[in-house]
Amino acid sequence: LMSSQLPLPSINKESILSSLPPEWPDNLTSTIAARVATDDQTVVVLDDDPTGTQTVYDLPVLTEWSEESIDAEFDRGTPAFYVMTNSRSLNPDNAAALNEIIARRLKTAAKKHGRRLSVISRSDSTLRGHYPLEIDVLANALRDSEDDVDDDSTISSIDGQIIVPFFLEGGRLTINNVHYVADGTELVPAAETPFAKDAAFGFTKSNLLDYIEEKTNGRFKRGEVESITIDDVRKGGPDIVRKKLAKLSNMQPCIVNAATSRDMEVFALGLLDAEEKDKKRILVRSAASFVQARIGLPKKPILGASVINSSNNPNGGLIVVGSYVPKTTKQLESLLTMEELEKIEIDVADLVGNTEKCTEAVTRILDRVQSAITSGKNTVVYTSRKLVKGATPAESLAIGNAVSSGLVSIVQNLKAQPRFIIAKGGITSSDVATKGLGIKRAIVLGSAAPGIPVWSIGDEGKFPGMSYVVFPGNVGGDDALLELVRRLSD
Repeated sequence: LMSSQLPLPSINKESILSSLPPEWPDNLTSTIAARVATDDQTVVVLDDDPTGTQTVYDLPVLTEWSEESIDAEFDRGTPAFYVMTNSRSLNPDNAAALNEIIARRLKTAAKKHGRRLSVISRSDSTLRGHYPLEIDVLANALRDSEDDVDDDSTISSIDGQIIVPFFLEGGRLTINNVHYVADGTELVPAAETPFAKDAAFGFTKSNLLDYIEEKTNGRFKRGEVESITIDDVRKGGPDIVRKKLAKLSNMQPCIVNAATSRDMEVFALGLLDAEEKDKKRILVRSAASFVQARIGLPKKPILGASVINSSNNPNGGLIVVGSYVPKTTKQLESLLTMEELEKIEIDVADLVGNTEKCTEAVTRILDRVQSAITSGKNTVVYTSRKLVKGATPAESLAIGNAVSSGLVSIVQNLKAQPRFIIAKGGITSSDVATKGLGIKRAIVLGSAAPGIPVWSIGDEGKFPGMSYVVFPGNVGGDDALLELVRRLSD
């Protein structure tokens, strides 16, 4: 298969989906759940920003990874949990060091508790993030040292790396090896979307075979990448998936095509079989949907407003918007049409560079937020929309982090508890969670809308027991933020 240099065209979503063979007939969720329940394996998802919890519920999220915290989670017997690394906001060296430390601590805890370890590197469904860096670091850190080759709790050598960016709720589908992002009735190849122009993680290829060659700088050529096709998961089922995975060796990449949750379940069961029956050691780099399939978690209805709102709290809610992707800007514009809303814009120039200027701006805005919330008014604090970029990807990340710090200090210094808090964007929601609200361990309650997770703040946090809505930058239609705020305001 030759790689084309021309941009791939958008396709009509309905016509391509109707042209695919029918799904595998069996619902496999309960089969997978039963396997997970009796397995001696702990599934740990290293999430590079907090939005990856968007398909799960009743699972813990750790936002710090001390040896004690990780050991305590194994001690509780938790079959699956998330560690929120927020590594997408870090430079490559720091992201690598972080993944290595966490992997080594997980390996130690698994060995101590006699558990096998399954690590998932969860990243962006629009292909932004530290790939292949994170998966390479994990492979090295989880590989057995010579003296524990016979120890089942760790990985002797990694046979394959799976790339599975399918994310149903966000309309991110992989068909014929091309990864698409739904936009209305069209499926747009990922490299033709604004996400591909990301200052830190840009890319030019939508066909995942080419994407892997591009991102690994030719270490893996497109012809060396295995592919689980739609025909494999729909006609061959878990057996064909298992056979293809059984052939992987030496960290060989394998991509997964998927257009529905059932496709993902078929792949997940085939993977479990390859690991158990063929003793394959495989690392997965995925978006959010794979995690749900891997642990056999049934779908759960969207959470009602009464679950998300703090009961009997007369204060207004707080919405914090830091993400710059065009989708967020459209959603913000829609929200700003809401009349009963206090609208506070922060000039990004005030947050970058001059510390004194930044402190003044934050103090001024905090007073306005405090006063609006206590008068019962919902309040949105948002950054000015002109994107300030650095000369290098590292500078761009640093600017993004400076902006996030300004937003964090507003939440950190809030006296009144809002009725709800929504944070919009990956870096923003991570920093608001850990630094603004002091969350160290939260429980994912479910979703406020498709692809929008809700956490319950742990006892150590600023407002214990309160719900915290993590709204990804790249999820939902143009009115999704407005609709959610309206629903929580009724």
